[in-house]
Amino acid sequence: MSEMKFAGIMKQSLVDYPGKVAAVLFTRGCNFCCPFCHNAHLVIKPHNPPPALEMQEILTFLRKHSGFLDAVVVSGGEPTLYPGLPEAFREFKALGYFTKLDTNGTNPTMLKQMLDEGLLDYVAMDVKAPLEFKKYANTVGSLTSGEFFNVRNSINLLRQVTVRAEFRTTVVPSLHSEDDIVEIARYLKGSKIYTLQQFNPSVTLDAGFGNVIPYSRDQMQEIAQRCREYIEEIKTVNL
Repeated sequence: MSEMKFAGIMKQSLVDYPGKVAAVLFTRGCNFCCPFCHNAHLVIKPHNPPPALEMQEILTFLRKHSGFLDAVVVSGGEPTLYPGLPEAFREFKALGYFTKLDTNGTNPTMLKQMLDEGLLDYVAMDVKAPLEFKKYANTVGSLTSGEFFNVRNSINLLRQVTVRAEFRTTVVPSLHSEDDIVEIARYLKGSKIYTLQQFNPSVTLDAGFGNVIPYSRDQMQEIAQRCREYIEEIKTVNL
């Protein structure tokens, strides 16, 4: 059995795996430090963290609810930091669940392994900024050349897979111009799904970003329309 431990669980979600009822598991820790992060409590180690959820506890829950739940989603933080992640997904698949991974794309080796083994039905990868090193580093707070190379490798990998693959960007006015988002879409040209998520200033890693005013819904739609030249399906997620 996998030695994976999880920081939390959302026992029922109708939005994290479109068309399916999913349980969402969260891992703690991330190799990025995006100031606009909506899951800041999973990035910074708390002084008194709640007890981790053991894999046995998760599997017991999934077995009990197999007639109601369709899918398991693992998000973070960054799940691929954990070597036990593939084994955890083997356990989920053995129970008959559809599976989805949310990732920042910095571990293409593990991602390819899991795809090759048929452990993933759906992958959602965050693309944080235009694929230029300085812009990416400015957006994620900390970036090595190796991580940047890995991000690009993961994008190239996901553009070729047969499973559902979604790219997504949280659109932050202080970090992203409208042209920046269109530049990302151009880089992703030929991909099936690109989701633009409206920035939420009420929950951020850097408190200073609480003063940033998000793009309006109309502006988000305008950006999405410009991206449709390059991507088959553009979705917007608003507050």
